[in-house]
Amino acid sequence: MEQVLHLVLFILSTLCPVNDGNHFRGGIISWRPLNNTVQGSTAQIQIHQRYFWNRTWFSTPYCTEANVVAQTVIPVGSYMTCLANCSSSTYTQITTNMVTTDCDLNPIIDSWAGEYYYTETLPLTTSITIGFPSSAWFLALYIGSGGNWAIVNRMNLASRPDGYINSSPVTTTLPVVFYPRGTRVTHVVQMADNDATDYLVCRWSNKNITTNYNRVDECGGVCSGLPTGTILTGTNCTLSFTLPTAKIYYGCALQIEDFFSSTYTTPMSSVPIQFLFYAYNVSAGACATAPAIIGVRPNRGIQLTETIEIQTYCPGQTIVDLVTSSPIGMTHSAISNPSPNLWIMTLTWTPIASQAGPQGFCAGAIDNSSLQSAPWCLTYLVDYTSPNLILPQVVQGSASPIATSAVGRPSRNGTNVCFHLDTTNASVLCYDAGYSPNVIYTGYTIVIVADFTWTPGQSYYVTMDSGFASGSVFCHAESAPITDKTFWRFDIWNPALSSTTTTTTTPPTTHTVTSLGTTTTSINTACTTSGIVVTSTNASTTTTTASTTPPTTAAPTTAGPTTTGATTESTIPVFYPLDFENACKQPVAIMSAVTMIAFMPLQALAMYAAFTKFTNMFKPSNIAAKARHQQRMKNILRR
Repeated sequence: MEQVLHLVLFILSTLCPVNDGNHFRGGIISWRPLNNTVQGSTAQIQIHQRYFWNRTWFSTPYCTEANVVAQTVIPVGSYMTCLANCSSSTYTQITTNMVTTDCDLNPIIDSWAGEYYYTETLPLTTSITIGFPSSAWFLALYIGSGGNWAIVNRMNLASRPDGYINSSPVTTTLPVVFYPRGTRVTHVVQMADNDATDYLVCRWSNKNITTNYNRVDECGGVCSGLPTGTILTGTNCTLSFTLPTAKIYYGCALQIEDFFSSTYTTPMSSVPIQFLFYAYNVSAGACATAPAIIGVRPNRGIQLTETIEIQTYCPGQTIVDLVTSSPIGMTHSAISNPSPNLWIMTLTWTPIASQAGPQGFCAGAIDNSSLQSAPWCLTYLVDYTSPNLILPQVVQGSASPIATSAVGRPSRNGTNVCFHLDTTNASVLCYDAGYSPNVIYTGYTIVIVADFTWTPGQSYYVTMDSGFASGSVFCHAESAPITDKTFWRFDIWNPALSSTTTTTTTPPTTHTVTSLGTTTTSINTACTTSGIVVTSTNASTTTTTASTTPPTTAAPTTAGPTTTGATTESTIPVFYPLDFENACKQPVAIMSAVTMIAFMPLQALAMYAAFTKFTNMFKPSNIAAKARHQQRMKNILRR
């Protein structure tokens, strides 16, 4: 019996290191001040950790969506510690026990993900490297199989050149990204920064403790974990590579660093991101087109129930998994198939106060042939104030929205503002705000320069795509779409209908609407009464949309013909700064010539008189005569 017990203990002792050697799958560490204004000698810093683990390691039974709902703690049982320059700070170690955010049952991914937020009060002298080195990566790696891991972040609280406390960049990723073996692919790693003007660059994590910004080993066993020939473009964090071997994982370890501007050479912080690529052989019956997550959502922080829609393209192509990387508290429904080639998952999330700030989310759909969609990542901004749209009044059918805070041009194309004919709903004019010079963003106002000839007597309405305007903070929260044709309408005055016939006219009514809690646009009301700057290549004048209402008088009691007065049309020439400059060129030139001719003789006389005076003042004979005269006067006075 004793021999059996010894045998059991021996087996357990040998199994433990095997299990311990294959549970880490990557992660991210970032931080931000709760208030970036320097106040005193300390600041409250919120530190964020996200890690991916082997789903089968920490619990039995293995994690499921029930653990996401219950926010089960992943019992990692370790700490993130200070690794370099620790005497500059009072930083204390932070637990690496995570709150469950995602469980993926796909046997290729098999991931249990979690994150943890912790706030410390630290001195502004803090300039330290913090991190979580341990062992070990799991076994099926192209490079680094079963090796140690190291994931580190540089936290520097010294004042930025603009006088504020820095925030580190933020990023997000799926734990595992699928690509076919032997195919050259391009993969973009998301990166953003709360300090919106910072210059971001990503680089390979490395072990060179004398030259890297963190001064410690940044990547453990997965340094240079991707195949030879991989190219990294740091300014947009784009990877280009070919995975040579199927059914194996490739570790990717990067550092994202923020600089005050492109001319600065020393980063202000360094954020790690580590995750996996997986190579597969495309099966003979696989669809030629991978599934796609369709639709583009604005990246604003709200209480939401959101539906992810997945498109498939071939008969028999089904979605078997939707791998996610989510914030704490976001729950995921089962995948359903409500119509042919369309698959959906519903996300439900109510952010809590501690989640104020940017919250990343990623999703990737996997079909029954292991084809994975491109990662679909976005950033929710929780508790950020977005510019609100108010519609203060309607003047003769024309609306003039105004924003409550600054807005800017969207960072992507395909964000259109369109003008539609009210009677047919046909689009007559569209501009892409991502690049069009006809859409001008200036402070609280967006000016739309409409190069179009409007039809007199017609009514038009305006629609705006999701993201037509961006907020002024972080990665610029995007506006909600405006599709309601009654939201912003305007009428083009038809002068042929003007009349002095005795009528009773009701002045336009002032309307109000409820402010929208999203970023949106404002229109420069100083341009025309319709809120649109009208410039046309087909006409040199434009008519205003406002008309004068004649006074109301009583109708005659004697029957007789009604006399119609002459129609009055008010036309206003549009006179732009360039027109003013061109019109003034000739008069200015003439006046310059006349002025020069008139002043030339006067200048000559003045110069002659000045030189004559100076000559007399400094002529030697005159100076000597003046001296003799002064001497004679002295002699006379002595007598």
